[in-house]
Amino acid sequence: MLTSIIQHFGLEVLSTNEVEDSFSSTVYKCTLFNGENVYLKMPFSKVKFQRELEAYKILNGRVAIPELLDFWRGDEECAGAFLLSELKGKPLTSRVSPSVAYQVGVLHAEMHSVSPPADEELEGIKNEFSNWSQFIEEQFYSFAQDVKGIVDEELYRKSIEKFEELKKQLPAPDGPGFVHMDFRPANIIVNNEEVSGIIDFESVRFGSTEVDFTKLYRDFLSMDDNLYIAYKEGYTSIRPLIDLESVLPFYRFVDAFNSIGWCKRRGIEKNAVFLEENLARLKNWVL
Repeated sequence: MLTSIIQHFGLEVLSTNEVEDSFSSTVYKCTLFNGENVYLKMPFSKVKFQRELEAYKILNGRVAIPELLDFWRGDEECAGAFLLSELKGKPLTSRVSPSVAYQVGVLHAEMHSVSPPADEELEGIKNEFSNWSQFIEEQFYSFAQDVKGIVDEELYRKSIEKFEELKKQLPAPDGPGFVHMDFRPANIIVNNEEVSGIIDFESVRFGSTEVDFTKLYRDFLSMDDNLYIAYKEGYTSIRPLIDLESVLPFYRFVDAFNSIGWCKRRGIEKNAVFLEENLARLKNWVL
């Protein structure tokens, strides 16, 4: 399949390397004979392909993202493929300066400032804002079916009670804005002291911004108060920031719970470390 996609795009490829940490697509970094690097991305489903395609069109010129050089809608064997430019740099880590954290805040706020297009009906990206509470509830109880077979009965029962208790304390949703749904360091590319942009749009929605801070806080903002402060300064330079302290407890709990269900769906053995991390987080929240 990779060879046929390379031929479809007419690429003269010197080498290919599969990219790690890609969970909803197969991604290859291709070095061309002219020395340029490009990326081939094959989503796992048609709906993920359509979401990503629409995201490139909506965000182009408004948010720093890879350039969509070409795409193929696929066939019965392949959900489709994208040919993307390279964002220079490496994934974000907590070993960066506050200046970089400030830029991450700016980038995040720019993305959240994108509203649903008024003149176009989207096929892939849904606007969940008007039914936001129901959307979050459906996601939670969908993963609950997978979590039930992994955790003990008491932890499961208390998790359900915790969800219902915390849900009642949420403020009014903020939006509708473009939410990434997987805004974490692995999807934010940094080149030295400059943020190059965001990647991976298979899970995007229009909805409440409150959901989009969870993974960034878990893997980046919680590591260093100086980074957290700088990030908030960057974000508020573009748009108002919601009271994160009022929503993070709920979404951090939901993230831990849903991640356990995700591990069950994607394979417990190959995601064993991530599973144990989230079991510990869930027990900390619930027990």
